[in-house]
Amino acid sequence: MSNKDYERKLPPKKSLGQHFLKDTSIAIDIAETIKDNGLPVLEVGPGTGALTEHLLKRFKEKLYVAEIDTRSIAYLKKAFPSLEDRILEQDVLQLNLPKYFPQGVNIIGNFPYNISSQLLIKVLDNAELVPQFAGMFQKEVAQRICAEKGNKQYGQLTLQREIEYNATYLFDVPNYAFDPPPKVISGVIAMDYAPKQLEDVSKKQLIAIIKAAFHQRRKMLRNSLKSYFTDEQLATEQFTLRPDQLELNDFIELATKAQF
Repeated sequence: MSNKDYERKLPPKKSLGQHFLKDTSIAIDIAETIKDNGLPVLEVGPGTGALTEHLLKRFKEKLYVAEIDTRSIAYLKKAFPSLEDRILEQDVLQLNLPKYFPQGVNIIGNFPYNISSQLLIKVLDNAELVPQFAGMFQKEVAQRICAEKGNKQYGQLTLQREIEYNATYLFDVPNYAFDPPPKVISGVIAMDYAPKQLEDVSKKQLIAIIKAAFHQRRKMLRNSLKSYFTDEQLATEQFTLRPDQLELNDFIELATKAQF
C-alpha cells in the first residue's frame, strides 16, 4: 500500500490538528534539517509517514516516532515494519524524555499546530537532553521563535528559546503541500543547543522577569517591572524602554538586580 493510497483511506482528524504533508521534496528538505550526531531521533506526529520514510533512510534503527492516533499507528506498523518496536504510542507532551532517552535525543516533526508551542516549552524544559530540535510550525509561531529585537514577533517565547538555543528560520511551506490544506502558511526552523551561561541569577528568575515585562509589552519597563525594583532603580533611563527594545543580555542584567 502506497502512502498516497493510505491517505485516501485515513481522513485527517481535526481534533488532532492533522494536516498530512504530501510534498515529497519538502519532506526530504525537512528530514535533512538535523545532523547525525550519534543520538536517537524522535519524530513527533508521523501521521502517514511522509517524513518518516526519509528519516528512516538517514537514521535507520536510531529513529523513533511518537504517535497517539491509533489509525496512524496501525499504518506505520504495516508500512515500516522495521520501525514497529520504536513506535511510542503516547502523547509526546506526556512523554518522559529522561526515561526513554537518558543519553539525549534529537526531535523533529511536522508539528500539529495545536501542540506546537507546548512542545517547544517541553523541549526548553529538557534542553540538556535535546541538542537539536527542528521541524514545521505555523509560520507566525516559527517567526516568533526566531525573531530578533525590534521585530513585532519578538517576545517572551523568543527569549525563552534564546536562553537555551540558537535558532534559524529555514523556509516557508505553502498550504497546498498538505492534505487538507491548512488556512495558514507553515515555516520550518532548526534549533541547536547553545545555553547562555547564567552566573548571578537563576533561569527561573530570569524567565519571571521576561514574563512580567512582556505581560505589558506596550508599556515602559518601569510600569511592568515595578514590583521587582526600587523607586530609585525605576527612575533610571533603562526603565523608560519597552521590553521589545531589550536583548537577552539586557534582561539577564535586569534579573541580577531584581528583588525576588
